[in-house]
Amino acid sequence: MRRGIKIMGKLFGTDGIRGVVGENLTADLAFRTGKAIAAVLKEEKGRKPVITIGKDTRISSDMLESALIAGICSVGGDVMPFGVLPTPAVAYLTVLKGADAGIVISASHNPYEHNGIKVFNEKGYKLPDAIEEQVEEKILTDIYPAATHGEIGVLRHGLRQSREAYIDHLAGTIEGDLSGLRVLVDCSNGASSATAPELFGRFRCFCDFIHREPDGVNINDGCGSTHLKSLSEGVVAGGYDLGIAFDGDADRCLLVDETGHTIDGDKVMAVCGADLRRHGKLSGNAIVATVMSNLGLHEYCRKEGIELVCTAVGDRHVLEKMLECGYAIGGEQSGHTIFREYATTGDGELTALQFLQALRRSGKRASELASCCPQYPQELINVAVSHVPGVKDAIMQDPTLRHAIAQMEQELAGKGRVLIRPSGTEALIRVMVEAKTTEVARKVAEDLADLIKILSEKIQF
Repeated sequence: MRRGIKIMGKLFGTDGIRGVVGENLTADLAFRTGKAIAAVLKEEKGRKPVITIGKDTRISSDMLESALIAGICSVGGDVMPFGVLPTPAVAYLTVLKGADAGIVISASHNPYEHNGIKVFNEKGYKLPDAIEEQVEEKILTDIYPAATHGEIGVLRHGLRQSREAYIDHLAGTIEGDLSGLRVLVDCSNGASSATAPELFGRFRCFCDFIHREPDGVNINDGCGSTHLKSLSEGVVAGGYDLGIAFDGDADRCLLVDETGHTIDGDKVMAVCGADLRRHGKLSGNAIVATVMSNLGLHEYCRKEGIELVCTAVGDRHVLEKMLECGYAIGGEQSGHTIFREYATTGDGELTALQFLQALRRSGKRASELASCCPQYPQELINVAVSHVPGVKDAIMQDPTLRHAIAQMEQELAGKGRVLIRPSGTEALIRVMVEAKTTEVARKVAEDLADLIKILSEKIQF
């Protein structure tokens, strides 16, 4: 096992392989990953596999892409590089092109120094755990049969036609036009910069764009779905009907109403779920959310007679439940919304179009439309802990923390809730508290965060 691999432990987290480029995510690791993915597929298919690759706008994405391509070709896989495209575009095009897998190089909403490698199968879904384990084993053992002579892989091109096909698909998911709407779109200096202008330009609405000039290091920097201030101010100052914000790889979308207030994923699901039901498309009369969804969404669904099905955090769990039960819509409060009829993963641009369609049909202002779903005050604190494997698990299992959580929940007495969970992609433990007042939520969250910091300092490996 080579230096740089051993310290990482399990390579695949909840959303692929993540890390800081040059530290725990290197060109060598990307090269090995490309080899491993192609080798596993070659064994499974019994032939030369075809693998698509897309990336976001980070300065490191070109380097990682080159390493992945070299790795894939070296063991006899062909590569179809799409260049800069949103994550959901790669998932869609992998299926459309009949490829055996798709790779996305992105760290989503994280800062530019981070990056990641996530993989879709031939159906556009994230790799099953069993396949990830096979890939991981090959990466760690570094044993691959090298291709020679005519077996070496090649590149297959066709970027522009592929991008157009994806935009055509998105544009075809809504009926009628969006005339009369004034929209401001924040591309987060990320992947949506390559698709959003042309996509929204196809509709009869007035649309302006901000943060659509990526330079490799400004992705998610004070902009996008994790930094809504500039979008909110721009919407109010410009008299727009709606603000739309994507994250770096455009699989998430958060919105801002005409007054500058945030419309989060819970409210998006409430609005779009109601619109689907009005048009007979809310299969199972249900919305799939996660345990992180606000109590307000629970209250809305009870009032409207809609079943709210909650899963563990992560779009993988949401999608699994949607596929299992045939549900039409699901997602996360963070803006990762899945419309099963049109996509196999969360798609920010698709979400924006679906909400705009509901807004246009309603004839209401965005603030009025989203007010159907109340929102309890929520406090979220991300507590940084050691990167050493096992620390997060040890903290979560500590009896002192378990007792404190139980005590806080008893004090809230049904008027709020506590949720503490380790991040699947970062060295963080997330503390989320909801209560009737912001003051109570903040006090409980801060007390629990302080306890986690103390436990983190005590735990040594």
